[in-house]
Amino acid sequence: MENARDSLDQEACYRAVLTRDTRFDGRFFTCVKTTGIYCRPVCPARTPRRENMSFVASAAAAEEAGFRACLRCRPETAPDMGAWRGTSNTVSRALGLIEAGALDEGDVDALAARLGVGERHLRRLFRQHLGAAPVSVAQTRRVLLAKALIHQTDLGMAEVALASGFGSVRRFNETFQGLYGRPPSALRRRAEKPGDGGIRLSLPYRPPYEVEAMLTALDARGEKIKDGVWRRELTPDVDGATGEVLARFEGGDQLAVTVAASDLKALPGVLAKVRRVFDLSADPEAIQRDLSADALLAPLLRARPGLRLPGAWMDEAADMASDRLEDEGLARRAEHWRPWRAYGALHLREAGIDGVAQMEMDDEKDAA
Repeated sequence: MENARDSLDQEACYRAVLTRDTRFDGRFFTCVKTTGIYCRPVCPARTPRRENMSFVASAAAAEEAGFRACLRCRPETAPDMGAWRGTSNTVSRALGLIEAGALDEGDVDALAARLGVGERHLRRLFRQHLGAAPVSVAQTRRVLLAKALIHQTDLGMAEVALASGFGSVRRFNETFQGLYGRPPSALRRRAEKPGDGGIRLSLPYRPPYEVEAMLTALDARGEKIKDGVWRRELTPDVDGATGEVLARFEGGDQLAVTVAASDLKALPGVLAKVRRVFDLSADPEAIQRDLSADALLAPLLRARPGLRLPGAWMDEAADMASDRLEDEGLARRAEHWRPWRAYGALHLREAGIDGVAQMEMDDEKDAA
């Protein structure tokens, strides 16, 4: 079976690194054999020689192969997107559960059961789309979240361990020592100070992004938004903690998120839900490429490539949000939009076009 590394065009990846093409940031990672470090395609460091480089589809694949994250380009700050997006519903759902902490306390068997697939099949899918095992993906998620907390917050190391999903401080320290050859505290470049007002992190996304359209859509469905700040209260039964989360768009294609939670263990799940609500993992380039094959949608995509789908805070549905279709009248035409059916319907709705009526007109033209 083809794995994620085999599906990457290694020479195309190298050309993207040479030009530091931002379009590929988050799509793959560069492994440098001579240093044992993996980087984003946009890393400002001098580009190594081609024979010393290989390219993988995910940060987890790089770490599973024994490479450690670059401290200069910081892979944890790359847009949350990879080659798997839009290709596997099962992988998409599994990653959402892993991001929310499914493998912090459970195992792969339990994760596979929640997804309705066999454990061996789930492992094969992860190897095919991500080049790494589910447990490796979960550990990389914990490590990269911990690195973000170390760099962006003033939390103590024990708090970082708890907030990033590590079961213990000892495991946290051992993991960082094994990956970086140093304790996690050595990665912090400033003196620790008590945090105030919650944990603040910047979540990246890939532009373009229609911020006002997203805030308007969230406001229309009753979300709390004031002066550009989205706010939600946390509850123990839904979020595992009491508290509050705030989000505001800022420069540099970032969503600034502040989480004040009574239990730091709730942080990974809260961040996963924020990413889902604001559709931060969308791939605008892939959506436009695929949907533009439809003559009706092509000009709409060109006019508004930054439209995003507002997501649900709680989402246990079995299919990807991007492929859900509420208007069954569009089902026949929308079959060609998979896996972006919901985006196609969104563009029609935003443009004020009755897709069903348009289909009937097209049918009449074809009959004539």
